[in-house]
Amino acid sequence: MLTVGPVAENCFLFRPQGSDRLLIVDPGEETERIIAAVAATGAEVEAILITHCHFDHIGAVAPVAAATGAPVYCPVIEVPVLADIMSFVPYEGFGPFESYEADETVAGGETLQLAGLEIDVIFTPGHSPGHVTYAVRGEDAIFSGDVLFQSSVGRVDLPGGDWPTLLASITTLVEGQSEETVVHPGHMGLTTLGAERATNPFLAELAC
Repeated sequence: MLTVGPVAENCFLFRPQGSDRLLIVDPGEETERIIAAVAATGAEVEAILITHCHFDHIGAVAPVAAATGAPVYCPVIEVPVLADIMSFVPYEGFGPFESYEADETVAGGETLQLAGLEIDVIFTPGHSPGHVTYAVRGEDAIFSGDVLFQSSVGRVDLPGGDWPTLLASITTLVEGQSEETVVHPGHMGLTTLGAERATNPFLAELAC
C-alpha cells in the first residue's frame, strides 16, 4: 500500500506470493514512487485496475501505463472521465493529469484471470456512477476504492453520488463476502468487513 498525493489516496500493488507478475490498483499520483516500488519487487506489471475515475485515483494512470506497458482496466461507465481527466477535476490546484484511453473495460460480473489470480469484479456504485470493487477469490481480500472505509464510507456529495445506492453496494459486499475479508480502501487504513458491519456508525442498520 502506497499512500500518494495530497488527498492521501491508497495505491496498491499485489501479487501471489513469489509470483513474477503483479497488479496495481488505483495509481493516483507520484508516478516515480509507484514505479520504484514495482522495480523493488522484481515483478512485471500485468494490469492496472481502476475502481473509479475520481482524479485522486487515476492521476498517474497514463505515466504508469506508459512505463510498464500494462493494460488499464476501467469501469465502463467512467471511461470518458479517464479520457479527459482535467475536465472532471472539481477543485483548483490539482494536476495537470494526463488523460488515457482505457485498454479494457469492466462493468461488474466479470471474473478476471490476471497474475495467476481470479478476481471478481463487483458493481458498487453510490460514490461514483461506475464504481467497481475487486474481490480476490480465495484470499479474503477486496479492493474497495471509495465505497467503504475504516469507520466511514465514501462521500456522496460529488456528481453521481447517492446514499441509498452506496448503502446497497456496501450491503452487497457485506452479504457476499466473509466477515474476515480484508478491505483495502482508497483512503485510510485496512479493516475487515466484519469490523465495519459491527462498528461503522454509517452501517448501523446492517449491524444486527
